Amino acid sequence: MTVDRIFRYFEAFISMILVLLMGIVVVSSILELGHVLYRDLVAPPGFFLGLDGLYDTFGLFMLVVIALELMGSIYAYCNNKAGYIEIMFLIAMTAITRKIVILDSKSTDPMTLLGIAAVLVALVAGLYVLKQQRRSGRDAPDA
Repeated sequence: MTVDRIFRYFEAFISMILVLLMGIVVVSSILELGHVLYRDLVAPPGFFLGLDGLYDTFGLFMLVVIALELMGSIYAYCNNKAGYIEIMFLIAMTAITRKIVILDSKSTDPMTLLGIAAVLVALVAGLYVLKQQRRSGRDAPDA
């Protein structure tokens, strides 16, 4: 058995453990989201979350989406390793979007907002360049 083959088996084993653990995190996150949503809906005045409740709920919802994307990317990486870089760009953009959703823009420093915007623009530009490379027939490396 060669070193490459041993490494591939080890990588697949670790990746499957990560997928299993991420699945546990996703289920736990969904239960937490359901609990928070139920608690906020039954608390007086009832069926009105309020602005803070909406921010918390959307933040938890985005956290579940990010966890699902990460779990899917680990699984996709195990199966074919194709498009892995694109998936990581999308996960990073989703995480930045979550940060934007839960951010209190009134109390946040303008330079922080500018930094978040710069990171998002850099991610979008990187994904655009990657897709253009693939479209022109030059395969970009898949890490």
